[in-house]
Amino acid sequence: MHALSLVCTLNASPAPSSSLLLSDQVSAELDKLGVTTETVRVADHDVRPGIETDMGEGDAWPLLRDKVLQADILVIATPIWLGHPSSICQRVLERLNADSSQTDAQGRPLLYGKVGAVAVVGNEDGAHKVSADVFQGLNDVGFSLAPGAVTYWVGEAQQGTDYQDLDETPEAVADTTHTLAVNTVHLAKLLKEHPYPTG
Repeated sequence: MHALSLVCTLNASPAPSSSLLLSDQVSAELDKLGVTTETVRVADHDVRPGIETDMGEGDAWPLLRDKVLQADILVIATPIWLGHPSSICQRVLERLNADSSQTDAQGRPLLYGKVGAVAVVGNEDGAHKVSADVFQGLNDVGFSLAPGAVTYWVGEAQQGTDYQDLDETPEAVADTTHTLAVNTVHLAKLLKEHPYPTG
């Protein structure tokens, strides 16, 4: 099993990122379950706006798309900005949309059989709304979602603490991250052994 995490922080490397930290914690739980993991910080790449698989010379999405197609599990990690997923997260969903009409050799939508999961961080409440937005986008393009397919942390309203500034991971977040990993891997294995029917 292989998992790809697309981290949708607005900050390119090497700037610190709470989204990257939570993504790394998800990857650590997946590693314990025997899943190989890869993390890509999308802001480090020139992903063009659009809904095509390739937006022309210099577009980095075709390379990232290949990684998505090779993965059994896709984790999208995003901060909350103005109550919404980051603009980079939205761009990733828009680029994934290009594959919603593609099919595999058996005529199934190309992304069927792949499992999605979400990690959300922010300083205001809104993790449920943001995960719902990303869940719907992933499901629309063909990803399946396990129960508990999101882990998140939000700080107290109108405060400035970041997830990466905490002295330790809150137990509730660690438990939720573990559940996300276990359920997501379970579903991915089931779908690998028993693909969706062709019609």
